[in-house]
Amino acid sequence: MKYDPERHHRRSIRLKEYDYSQPGLYFVTLCTYRQQCWFGEIQQAQIHLNQIGKIVAGEWLRSAQIRPTLQLDEWIIMPNHLHGIVGIVATESDIVKQPKPHEFRRSPNSLSSFIAGFKGSVTRQINQIRENTAIPIWQRNYYESIIRDENALDKIRDYIRNNPHQWEKDPDNPQNLQQFQEELLELPF
Repeated sequence: MKYDPERHHRRSIRLKEYDYSQPGLYFVTLCTYRQQCWFGEIQQAQIHLNQIGKIVAGEWLRSAQIRPTLQLDEWIIMPNHLHGIVGIVATESDIVKQPKPHEFRRSPNSLSSFIAGFKGSVTRQINQIRENTAIPIWQRNYYESIIRDENALDKIRDYIRNNPHQWEKDPDNPQNLQQFQEELLELPF
């Protein structure tokens, strides 16, 4: 198939001209490839992580340890997605190299840089276990919103905390999808 820029162009869902490396709070959602429930299951309104889910949780927590400009707030891993509140804070040692003209580079302290590093690390760890890279782990891209005030922050925290209670009605729950097709990862455990 020939490349058609109208059909094959990935449109950004980010705010134009917004600097996602500036200090602030962001609500992010990362989804698995084709909404596969690879991280665990909900039982009695509680998430029970499997080994893959534990890898995701461990890497999420490690992210704040290895990135001094990152703070994690409320977060939860669901069977096929992760919700989290991420804070980017300024430090005196922040040195951001500006990309050269026509060169694509993520700012090292940006939200996109964090998400790319996180997803990449999780994927590498899972692929080492399964010794296979045929099926991607993550959906391309991620969802984010800028948290603008305390009221919004409180609502998002409540949403995250209550997410397992809403799983039965969640549009990302495969039981609520008409055209869901389960894909199994070959794992040694």
